[in-house]
Amino acid sequence: MTRINYYKGLTADYSKPGLVSDELKQTMIELAEKIVAMKDEKLPEISSDYTLEPIEKENQEWWPTHCEALRQCRGDILTGEYREDLVYLCQDGPYRGLDKQKEREKHWWALIAQPGVTMCWPIVMFFGEHTYFEWKCVDDETNETLAKGNVTWVRRGHRGACYLKTEQLTFYRDVFAPDSLLKLIKA
Repeated sequence: MTRINYYKGLTADYSKPGLVSDELKQTMIELAEKIVAMKDEKLPEISSDYTLEPIEKENQEWWPTHCEALRQCRGDILTGEYREDLVYLCQDGPYRGLDKQKEREKHWWALIAQPGVTMCWPIVMFFGEHTYFEWKCVDDETNETLAKGNVTWVRRGHRGACYLKTEQLTFYRDVFAPDSLLKLIKA
């Protein structure tokens, strides 16, 4: 079986802790803010003017910015990555729209981005408007896995953002974040 470096050709490698410089982290956040601002009010159609090829390239450009936004508890960016009419299918869902998703997901963000743990995405794959990834959250001191999951985003590039998200997630330590961690999420 051939081993694959899923980050080959991407701007940054988030497959494990310690691979992204402080300078690149800042660059990823600045780019994430620009990408969120590119979202069209209406979901753009796939057409001869906006094909799956550039959409996939935009998703590959966006991916490292998403990882850094999560590591830095940037809930404002993470929520901005979704369309207003998001459909989110997971074991706690389904969620439609951003209100219910935002309330539930802030607990998940607080747990997986808390101080002393590092979120990692060892596998990421792109196909047109589909981005599939597997993630895990690792305790920096004990190397314990706090949570893990796999996700598929249907994201129509920068202009379309994410309109469908499916996720299987497993939390091993906590499911709801305490207020002290929730306060770390930038709204």
